[in-house]
Amino acid sequence: MVPPNKPKLFVLDTNVILHDSSCLNHFEENNIVIPITVLEELDNFKRGNEMINFHAREFLRQIDKITGDIISDDGVPLGNGYGSLRVVVHGELEQEIKDIFQKETPDHRILSCAFYLTQHHDNGDVILVSKDTNLRMKAKSVGVLAQDYTTDKVESIEKIYRGIRQFDNVPDEIIDTLHLEPYHMDAEKLALIENPHPHENFILKNGQKSVLATFDPISQHFVRIGKTQAYGITPRNAEQSFALKALTDPQIPLVSLSGKAGTGKTLLALAGALECRTDYRQVYLARPIVPLSNRDLGFLPGDIKSKIDPYMQPLFDNLNVIKHQFHEDDDRFKKINEMVDSEKLIITPLAYIRGRSFQKSYFIVDEAQNLTPHEIKTIITRAGEGTKIVFTGDIEQIDQPYLDSLSNGLSYLIHRMVGQDVFAHITLQKGERSALAELASDLL
Repeated sequence: MVPPNKPKLFVLDTNVILHDSSCLNHFEENNIVIPITVLEELDNFKRGNEMINFHAREFLRQIDKITGDIISDDGVPLGNGYGSLRVVVHGELEQEIKDIFQKETPDHRILSCAFYLTQHHDNGDVILVSKDTNLRMKAKSVGVLAQDYTTDKVESIEKIYRGIRQFDNVPDEIIDTLHLEPYHMDAEKLALIENPHPHENFILKNGQKSVLATFDPISQHFVRIGKTQAYGITPRNAEQSFALKALTDPQIPLVSLSGKAGTGKTLLALAGALECRTDYRQVYLARPIVPLSNRDLGFLPGDIKSKIDPYMQPLFDNLNVIKHQFHEDDDRFKKINEMVDSEKLIITPLAYIRGRSFQKSYFIVDEAQNLTPHEIKTIITRAGEGTKIVFTGDIEQIDQPYLDSLSNGLSYLIHRMVGQDVFAHITLQKGERSALAELASDLL
């Protein structure tokens, strides 16, 4: 029997490295194996401007820096507190794997490598680590331990911060005080709310009265939230009122909005940006193209703009909703057209702005649930002085094959940034698109 403190042997799938090129730093004292098939696959991802191409190049650079006999059974130590790394050159598929799956694919070669190590390694558990659910099931079916890469995964969806709390049976005097100038109350006087997070929002009500408030971490006050417009868009519920407050507050440079389809995430973000347009040099509205492979774009006719426009159309649709709040002769209608023509308002695929730095910009990233935690980090670290970044998305609607509601970048951002003075998050739950859309979102 293997002692419980024996280091494990983790066999990494290619998608783990493409998800996080720094994964070698997250296995503590355990040992890591890279099947030679993984290096072959990484070679195919070296060229390109997508984040997966960056991860492939970065990981291969790390391997190149490691000195020693990386092919040996002992591998190469990764440093103090870490295990070792080795590359396993494994030949043909193991006969058991060949008999079951027959077709030789990169996945099956990686699985065959893990199977071989499981049969011949008696110095600790052998575990295949993959973001591919199907490969993990195949591994378990042949007796190989397998698990997801969970380093950047949120513990549970129930623990994801919502940004809103509701209190019933609030005394009249508290609600009345917040409705009177100067429309705020010292935190010590509102003792029923314990440990409020910076910019957390509250619905305070009793049977007769109600008030909306947010917690200001600078003044340590609860501040009343009124129902205000943003470029012609009026909030329809408490959640949208909280969202517009955060979106138009220059003291909050990082905002995230999550919620199902039809809750108004993108529309509110764009309205907030237009309302604040004079405070910023440019407004960027970007979204990842999913699927990310250029092969899929190639099936569409026309030049690159024609190929990309269908992916960007939902953003143009939201812009048109705002425009048509006004008559064509209205200055606000004309201003939107002017901003687009002068490129002060830019709608673009996210891939086109990676690698750039943004100074004094209002930067909206739509469909952020399709980004990895590393991509979210990369975007935020591009923010220059005076830039505000807004992420919107639905963590229940993932289009990426290796992400889920707990491992996507938006969930990770919300989980890690809670409690920071620069961050506000609002979960939008009430659909406002139509009664039909709300019913379909709930039931289908």
